[in-house]
Amino acid sequence: MLAPQYPVNLLVEGRSCLVVGGGAVAAEKAAALLACGAEVHVVAEAIGPEVRSLSVTWEERSYSLGEASDYRLVVAATGSASTNKAVYDDGEAAGVWVNSADDPDNCSFTLPAVVRRGPVMIAVSTGGRSPALASWLKGRLAAQIGPEYEVLAELLAAEREAVRADGRSTEGLNWQKALDSDMLELIKNGHVADARERLQACLSSPSD
Repeated sequence: MLAPQYPVNLLVEGRSCLVVGGGAVAAEKAAALLACGAEVHVVAEAIGPEVRSLSVTWEERSYSLGEASDYRLVVAATGSASTNKAVYDDGEAAGVWVNSADDPDNCSFTLPAVVRRGPVMIAVSTGGRSPALASWLKGRLAAQIGPEYEVLAELLAAEREAVRADGRSTEGLNWQKALDSDMLELIKNGHVADARERLQACLSSPSD
């Protein structure tokens, strides 16, 4: 039985990341890294239009042995098991994390299916065992977690900062009561100001 994977959110903003591969899958991986602020370089024998349309640097050539060591994180999306293995082996030798698309044997980390609502991120993973199941679960969650959750997160964050700016501790406040109230329904119906008032009322009440 495979050991459970350790979940983590990586901060890649401003960090150099390499994508090996020039097709649609490579473009998807590169775009996801760009969305998180990474500096992305792409290497492939053929660079497709999807990659060329992105704000990445790229070189149309074969992967050079050892070059994974120049990056903080690497994604291989070549469709070639031998190339993926070469990238993975280089990463292992250099202590660089490597993901190989649809090739779990050549991964030091796997990528979950992700639902994003502003700062709210819900990740679904099967440990690389079934990407189809992860994608299916992502679709179900996306249908249930609407844009109101982004507004909810921002309201909570703003109130937390206000409490801290006032010199008070955020610990011991009744955040759970606020979340269990009708705040979310108020937001869904467009009554954001009322939701903020409800939040403040719940936080000012004693914790159970």
